[in-house]
Formats: sequence, C-alpha cells, structure tokens
Amino acid sequence: MDNEIKKYLFDIQESVYSIENYLDNHLGEQRNFFAYMENKMLRRAIEREFEIIGEAINRMLKIAPDISISSKNQIIGMRNRVIHGYDKIDDEIIWGTIVRHLPIIKQEVSKLLE
Repeated sequence: MDNEIKKYLFDIQESVYSIENYLDNHLGEQRNFFAYMENKMLRRAIEREFEIIGEAINRMLKIAPDISISSKNQIIGMRNRVIHGYDKIDDEIIWGTIVRHLPIIKQEVSKLLE
C-alpha cells in the first residue's frame, strides 16, 4: 500500500479515536443526542474531526478511487456541508453518522491498515 494512502488512513483512524474520546470524556454513560446537543464545544470538536476524515478520504480517493470505505461519499458530502455551509449543519445527521457510520469506518480503516 502506498505510504500516502497509509498516512490518510492513519489520519482517519486518529480522528475516529478522537471522536470516541470526546464522547467518552464529555458524555460518559449519558451518550445520547440530547446530551450531545447541550455541549457546543463537543459538537464543534466532532465537526472538525469529520472535516479531517472527509478531507483524508477525498485526497485518498484521488490516488486510489476504488478504496474500500463504504460511506465515503456521504462523509465527503458532510465534510463539504460542515466547511462551506456552517449555518446549515444538521446536528441530527452528525449524530446519526456517529452512531451508524463511525463504527463501520473504524472497522474498515483498521482492516485496510492490516
């Protein structure tokens, strides 16, 4: 595997771990949408990590268009919305991505790095 692709995969992996740590440290056992909504700093930190994930995937796809990350287009789209449409960020979509897609991304990236 190309070293540049590995770098992007490590960046994605690090951002996934950061999101998990933010949630654990700020929400603990109370990991739900309403607790997430009450913490603006947490929301902004997680949005930034998704920007990094989306940008890394976008750059990786330019080198290896058939890389196996299932929600790559959705993540890139969300990254674009967070960066360019900050006033149109849908917190429910971000939360849904955390719950549904983040565990899958984590698993796929780990598998690609093996």
